[in-house]
Amino acid sequence: MKGGRIPYSDEELAWIEQHKRMIRRESHALFVEKFGRDDVSLTNHTSLCKRKGWRTGRTGRFEKGTVSWNKGKSMPAHPNSVATRFKKGSTPPNTVPLWTERLGKDGYIEIKVPRPNPWVPGQETRFMHKHRYLWEEANGRVPEGYALKCLDGDKTNCDPKNWEAIPRGMLPRLNNQHGRNYDAAPDEVKPTLMAIAKVEQAIQETRRKPEA
Repeated sequence: MKGGRIPYSDEELAWIEQHKRMIRRESHALFVEKFGRDDVSLTNHTSLCKRKGWRTGRTGRFEKGTVSWNKGKSMPAHPNSVATRFKKGSTPPNTVPLWTERLGKDGYIEIKVPRPNPWVPGQETRFMHKHRYLWEEANGRVPEGYALKCLDGDKTNCDPKNWEAIPRGMLPRLNNQHGRNYDAAPDEVKPTLMAIAKVEQAIQETRRKPEA
């Protein structure tokens, strides 16, 4: 009858419980062979063990000290992978030569330079802002806490003379936040706006200094 519970003798139940830690498929095959129970499917066998709480003890995870079945074995490669493997000494097709330039999303020109990439260990080249690279080549690294400000408002003008290292605290004084909009201001007004921002920055730094 469909859905009816299959009866088991005490001997059969004792045998199943005794072999509960075996792989279900293997213990089921042995059970059917030993007791001639062709009417008991693997699903029936598994359901019985679950109802009785007869667990195999396996968690599905590697326990500490367990040795993987494939330890020390090399995995065979698929024949089709040969055509797409990187050959020793080969260069990826998307590699570009040194000094390649591109326009970044922020509007600055980027250039590939022979400097170690701080985000990719072992990589001796990287892209960086061209104006910063040229400025540092002429003046040394930008001091900590400073940023390079474009003097004529043209981000693509990478001449080191067009960039000045200023305290980062001055940047909000030159952008739209304070209504000065330095980059869009007339050329004759820019030096005045820069001078005002420097005076305000100096006053702020003086106020921060503790009194003697």
